Amino acid sequence: MRTLLPLVALVSAPLAAQETAPADPAADVSQERLRADIDTLVGFGTRHTLSEQDNPERGIGAAVDWGLAEFGRISGTCGGCLTVIAPERIEPEGGRLPRPTRIRNAVAIQRGTERPNEVVIVQGHIDSRGSDVMDWQSDAPGANDDGSGTVLVLEAARNLSRNRYPVTIVYALLSGEEQGLYGGRLLADYAEEQGWDVKAVLNNDVVGNSCGSDGYCDAEHVRVFSEGPRADLTDAIRASQRREGGENDSPSRNLSRWLDDVADETAGGLDVRQIWRVDRMGRGGDQIPFMEKGFPAIRIAVAVEDYEHQHQDLRTEDGVTYGDTVDEMDFAYLAKVTQFNIRALDKLARSPAPPASAAKAAVQTFTDVTWAEVPGAVSYTVWQRRTDEPYWRDEPVIENVVANNARLEGVRGDDWIFGVSATGADGVMSPVSSAVPAGQFEPIAAEEDDSE
Repeated sequence: MRTLLPLVALVSAPLAAQETAPADPAADVSQERLRADIDTLVGFGTRHTLSEQDNPERGIGAAVDWGLAEFGRISGTCGGCLTVIAPERIEPEGGRLPRPTRIRNAVAIQRGTERPNEVVIVQGHIDSRGSDVMDWQSDAPGANDDGSGTVLVLEAARNLSRNRYPVTIVYALLSGEEQGLYGGRLLADYAEEQGWDVKAVLNNDVVGNSCGSDGYCDAEHVRVFSEGPRADLTDAIRASQRREGGENDSPSRNLSRWLDDVADETAGGLDVRQIWRVDRMGRGGDQIPFMEKGFPAIRIAVAVEDYEHQHQDLRTEDGVTYGDTVDEMDFAYLAKVTQFNIRALDKLARSPAPPASAAKAAVQTFTDVTWAEVPGAVSYTVWQRRTDEPYWRDEPVIENVVANNARLEGVRGDDWIFGVSATGADGVMSPVSSAVPAGQFEPIAAEEDDSE
């Protein structure tokens, strides 16, 4: 038998998104627009971070200007609903930067109507490269890496800007990824400077092909990469995790689990293959700077990479064609990845933030689960799974709780991992926040500051 501790009712205003959210916010994704945008990006010749900044037709400057202009056009169709900005800075010489280099992002902000400081981010990197990461002069079309992520972000903005949401959505085209994740770090720093409560970052990088160079194809899956132990752990919290668990319960990992469930809701859509590591072996992406600051972030990528058409100069050798060109892409697949992102963003922008939670069960035959109330929530749901189970069970322990605590009689907590999700007024549920050390969706430093 499970009983609840005394209840504290929550009062929540109706969400503005209820009035405008369509049945399927991704229904109007267009393969034709995705292809046209890719053709435009490839037309800049190269988008290498070290390429020209002031040529209106070629190079990274022209590409970023085009991205800003596209965001401006999208904003014009929604009555100026997007704030378009271009954060930039000069990065000093070092690493893959042979000289001080201007890093500039194209960003559009769709401010939330109720909780504008609560932010979800969708991003891709607009720069490209060839075989030599320092070669900024040769053509580097970058159709898939990462033209695919770039056009996905633009298409998401076109579709989601038609609606109003209680939470802010940020659409970002990042520079400098191939030279060292500079654009991702610039945006992560900007988010921190603005004091944003970033509850999810969806980084899309190489999302537009379904076949590899060995002939193996998989057009049914998309990979979602997430970190295990979070990057911002302190020594004290790391020690607590060793004792009490939580190595598999970072906010990024729970975001990945939630995305898997979102994908399963769409018949004929893509199935998520969760990859439980930060990124591909020996490689990285623009989700990493956000993880380092304690923001929940994941990388979305194709199920099968094509290495002959990624980071390659345009050439033919021994009858094999190399280069990241449009003809190697699968636009039907890219459209499905785009729809997956849009549906996830729609839910994230309508749902409350995952509540920070805790479980107390030492030396007792019951477990007390507590959590912090979050704005926009009308109820909470408690979840549990065995410590050796990878996913939350299909059925919750208790749902529709309007207090900030629950007692699980007869549940010996040593054998379980617990978590809590929040539900908004229109029934959309947040990801689960695990009741383990560092399970909360906010940076560890922010939680420590709050406790002082």
